[in-house]
Amino acid sequence: MDFQATLFEPDAALGPLAPLTGAVERVRLPHGAWVDLRPGWVLDADEVLATMLGEVPWRAEQRPMYDRVVDVPRLVSTYAEGQPLPHATLAAARDALSEHYRPELGEGFVTAGCCYYRDGRDSVAWHGDRIGRGRSADTMVAIVSLGDPRRLALRPRGGGESRSFTMGHGDLLVMGGSCQRTWDHAVPKVAHAGPRVSVQFRPRHVF
Repeated sequence: MDFQATLFEPDAALGPLAPLTGAVERVRLPHGAWVDLRPGWVLDADEVLATMLGEVPWRAEQRPMYDRVVDVPRLVSTYAEGQPLPHATLAAARDALSEHYRPELGEGFVTAGCCYYRDGRDSVAWHGDRIGRGRSADTMVAIVSLGDPRRLALRPRGGGESRSFTMGHGDLLVMGGSCQRTWDHAVPKVAHAGPRVSVQFRPRHVF
């Protein structure tokens, strides 16, 4: 497994997460969309990643493409509302996100979709989370990234300037406002990359 762990030990006095208040950078995008960034949010990212790689019941999926069925280029696992998460830090992250964003979102985060990118050949094609309420209403998707850095690319659906954000080990990125309706996002393939796990926290009925 080709991955460089963090060189710093987390401060036990801080708990497993760094503060959000006053530490989140918001990048505003056209059409009412925005992205929040909080690098280094998960302080025990090494431990969480090890648990995710070793204990999560990852599954491979397939999808039809033209006249054949192809493998989805990543492994996935889903934690529905009420299901225990695989590491206590992820439960703390969900609760902290709910507390921080509830005044703006109007509700909390309840589900966690997980993707395991085994190497640079694993990826996510262009899409928006527009199944459910994300199709017609503003919402949020909060992503915690663990493992090797990978680029999250965004492009406006009607054409225009694209943006990209590199998510590193323990980083948080939140897509909000109209982002799911007016922008698409992707994790492109790269020539070389070690393992990475993405945990996407969503409100109820956002997919």
